[in-house]
Formats: sequence, structure tokens, C-alpha cells
Amino acid sequence: MNASEILAKLTQQGVQFWVENNKINIRSPKGVITSTIKAEIATYKGDILALLQEMNLVTKSASEPLSQGISLPTIGRLIGGFAGESPVGYQPPIINPKLMAQNLNVTFRPLPDGYHNQIIMKFRQELALKLKSFGVNVLSWQEATTDIFYDIRIPILNLNCSFKIKGVRAEIDAVIDVERPNSWLRKLGIFIAETFYKLSYPWLLNQQKMSVVQIAKLSSWAEDHAAKYVEDPTNTQVIILSDINYDFINPLTKYQEKIRIGINTLIKTFSEIVIGISPEQISILNMNLSDSTFFKSEMDAFVSNSLIPKVFVPITPLLMSRFKIAQYNPYMSKYTPKLVKLGQELASTGLLPPGFKLAELIKRKSHRDIVNVIVNGRTGVSYGFVAYAEPPYYVGKPEISTYEWDKLLPVAGFSSNEIRKNDESRRYIKIIINGEYVFKQIPDIWLVSSRSGSNKTDLNLEEDIIRIGLKDDLHLQLPVGSLSRKSDFKPSYDIYVMLAISLAAALYTPELIKNGAPIVHFHGYPAFDWFKENEYCVGVNNPSVPCGTYESGVFNFLGLSNLASQQTKNIKLVSLIEPDHGTNFIAHDMDYLVDRLKHGCVAEQIELGGQHFASLKANLGDGGIPI
Repeated sequence: MNASEILAKLTQQGVQFWVENNKINIRSPKGVITSTIKAEIATYKGDILALLQEMNLVTKSASEPLSQGISLPTIGRLIGGFAGESPVGYQPPIINPKLMAQNLNVTFRPLPDGYHNQIIMKFRQELALKLKSFGVNVLSWQEATTDIFYDIRIPILNLNCSFKIKGVRAEIDAVIDVERPNSWLRKLGIFIAETFYKLSYPWLLNQQKMSVVQIAKLSSWAEDHAAKYVEDPTNTQVIILSDINYDFINPLTKYQEKIRIGINTLIKTFSEIVIGISPEQISILNMNLSDSTFFKSEMDAFVSNSLIPKVFVPITPLLMSRFKIAQYNPYMSKYTPKLVKLGQELASTGLLPPGFKLAELIKRKSHRDIVNVIVNGRTGVSYGFVAYAEPPYYVGKPEISTYEWDKLLPVAGFSSNEIRKNDESRRYIKIIINGEYVFKQIPDIWLVSSRSGSNKTDLNLEEDIIRIGLKDDLHLQLPVGSLSRKSDFKPSYDIYVMLAISLAAALYTPELIKNGAPIVHFHGYPAFDWFKENEYCVGVNNPSVPCGTYESGVFNFLGLSNLASQQTKNIKLVSLIEPDHGTNFIAHDMDYLVDRLKHGCVAEQIELGGQHFASLKANLGDGGIPI
């Protein structure tokens, strides 16, 4: 027997195990623990200890009360494909802004000499106090920085140069600065630095693959943006305080124009987040291109529900190394043509703008190279996605009785009170539906999705559609022959969201997905009055975590699972709101979803941008679900 089998057998016989001070404690009915059993426990002592520690994982996030009957660490492991006892890269999700804040370190860069923008200076002081009041560790510039020594080998000349700068330590989550226009002298220095970088790039590329830090060393010495002083750009976000851009937040500005304004603002300031400030309002901008605004009187909501989540979970693409990669034939799937049709049908709505090539907007080669590293080799960015979930795949009984549940084995990494497995290693989960515990098999989830950067309304069957799987771990299937082509086959930033929605639907609203289900995401919202009977809306009050994080997947999972406690029937459509980001839709039928979205756009009840979010907030501020 192995460790999990020993635990399963003895637990069924009434033996209790727990861990204290890194030691196994056992309480057993008389006669159960024989000398043979003692020897087996001693043999597998280390494995049993590790398994108990994983099964009884105690984290900050685990204290979140959930009506679904399962914990946040379990949801995070499931939708993230983190299998095994100690999966690499796994961090339990934290979705409470107060807990997020307590895990953040932030610093403010000193103001430049002669800075006189009184509105921004006053806001800067208020922001520092608010962050502290929510539990953020706000460090002084002296505490947050350290001497960083750079050694640079100048190509062609073969010269070694060393210099020292004051750099922001890697453990700092964000550095907050103000916009700093470049002087003519700095512009000249930037020209010289960039020219040198372009000339030396071919030689550097032959030597080694450069990191973000190495690129910045060579190209940013003449600049004064805060990113120049960051030791680890993949961990520390730069937040810029600037005058509010009224064109960007204007509801009459077309969203395609907002994309241009937003991306250029982020590139110009070399930052991940830009906070716009006026005497009355606050806006916040990141790569999600939200045009959300807050009144100054809403400072608490802005900091806790919008800013802190964005700093805690920065936008990052899902790395290819997270997947088991294979190939599939898109012509053999009946869901790939459905996905193509879904995108084509939505073209007339304008909800899925074509996006842009990074090279078209980022003019400087060094900046393009830095962004290329950060976005994991993606050549373009688009806004929104289309996906089509296949019917959940089961082996054996989709649902079992309490008696059958009691005979199942523990699963490494999960609490045995939440997830167990049968002899065929099919996992079952204990969840609450309509106030009662039920025991459901965790199905294999597969879906077809538009690849990152593709034109969602004109998908090419051979070039633009990937197949994503969620079993014990994550799977990525590329079109046959794609490995020999040069196409940019990268998964969407929103993969966790797609998988979370599909898995939650299979477990909690199976009628939605039993025949497959279309899923659409765009950067806008429906008006409250748009909804009809048997259509539901959830998530309005969620913290605004960005895309590309599995925290965003957790919120979507919770949104769908909450419907199970509402005794909902005949669900036709669910709108899952992501504040400061947009809306995800899942429906039982593609034609129904397309027709409803088209109708909403014609009636001006669905639009890109945040103009309809206020109506949802006003009517669903208490978390209610319209029917």
C-alpha cells in the first residue's frame, strides 16, 4: 500500500490523523493499529506527513466562508490544473482585498524638483494614507531601494563597464510615480541609447537571449521613468499619477479610439497602471483598457476594490510551460466550425475589435523587445475572446451516493472532505446544491478557443483555433502542422476564466453545458434592463482583478456556483461581470446568445466601455441576480 491507501483504509476504520509541530498524531479505536500497520505507517511516515499537510492546507484564503461547500484552495487547484502534493507555481488564491492589501509592499518615488501640480500632490498624500489604512506596507523610498550594480559589456568595442544606481528592490510590488516629461537633453540621450541598442542588438542576440533587465540596462540609461529603477520588472509594477484624460473617459469616444489612447498612454509612461486625477474624479487605466471612473468621495472603493486587486495580481500571460502540448485536427471537431461561426455572427455587433500589432504602436525597438519578453512572445494584443466549451467528459457515474463517497480514496493535495477518487482515479467532489451535499465526478473539460491576437470575427480554422483541456493538469492542443509554421499560437490571457466557467457550469448548472456552450468575452457591459426571464447576472461587486490571473477564474467559478443556491431553472444565459474589465457570457445555445447580443447592441443596451456598468451597480449593488 502507498501513503494515500493507508490513510484511506484506516480513516474508514475510524482512525483519526492530524499534524502538530510537524509530527503525525494518531487516535484509533482499540485493536485497529496492529504491529503490521505500525510498521507500514513507519515505512511511509514521510509521505503520510506530506499528504496530511497538503490535505489539511491552512492558508489565509482558506478562511473565506464559501456557500459552495468547498474551499478557495480547492477551487484554485482545480481550475489552475495544479495536481499533486506540491505543485510547482501553486499559490492559494486570495480574493479578499483586505488580505490582498496585507500582502503588498508599495513605495512612492520622490517628486521631481520644481513639481507644482497641487491636485496630484494632494491626491498622492491621500493615496498613501488610504493604502496604509487598508493594511498595505508603504515603505519610504530609502527603505524600498538598494544599490544595484550593473556590469555591461559593450559589443563590438569589447569594453566592460560597471556602474551603480539606486534601484527598487525586487520584493516591492509597486512603485508610484508622477508623469515626468523628457527634457531636450534627455531626448538626445534617449536617441543615442536607442541607436546604440539597435546597432548592438544582432551581436547580443547571437550571444544569449536577453532578459527584461538586460535590455533595460542597455537602452534606458538616459531616461527618467520609474521602470528604469526597478530591479525586477516582472514583479514590481509601475503606477503613474497623471492628469485625467477626458477623451479616454468620455462615453462618446469610440472604443477603438480608446484602445489607441490607452495603449499609447501606457507606453509613453512606461507603466502598468496610470491613475488619472482631476479635481472631481479618479480614473484608472491598465492593459485591460478599463475606462472606469470614481468620484473623489469614492476613494475607499477605488483603493480597495480597484487599485489593490490590480497591484496584487498583475496581468500576466499563462506560460506555455504550464501546458502539456499536443496537436489536434480542427477538421475532425464539430466545435471548431461552431466557433468560427460564432465569431462571424458577432462581427456586426462591433463587440470584438480587431486589436493591434505590438510593432505598430511601440516604435522603439528596445521597448518592443521588453514587452515581447513580458507577454511571452505574443506579437499582438486583442480585446475579447470567443470560445466553445465541449460537453463535459465523464468516465463512470457522474454522481454518486454518500455510501459510495465514503469508500473513496484521498487525493494528494486536496482535503479528503472535499475531493476523493475511485479505483480508476476519477476524482469526485463534495459540493452544496440547493442546501444539500451532493457528490459529483469532476469531468474532463475541453474547449476550443481563439488564439491570442487573432481576429475573433474572422477565424481561420487552421491558424486561429486552439484546443484547451483541463484534467488533473492543463492541456494545449495546436492545429496539426502548426509546430512547423511561424504563426503565433499562444493561448488567450483568459484561459483560467474559460476553464473556470466551463467547470463550474458542469458541476453546478449542467443544463447550460450538457450539449456544449458558447462563451464570449468583451470589454463592455449590458444594461440592467436588457435582461429577460431565465437570464442571470453575477459579479458586479467583485474586486476588479485583471485578466490573466486565476483569481479572475475563481470569481467566475463562484459566480456560476452561486446560481446553484438560487434554485434557478431553465437557465438560458449567464452574464459574469468583471469590474474594470468587461463581461463574460455563457449560454445554452449559440443562436440564442448571438441573437440576444445583437439585439442589445441595436437597442444600445450593450456597448463597449463602462457606460452601462452604473445601471448594473445601481440595481445589483446588493449582489442580487435578475430573473
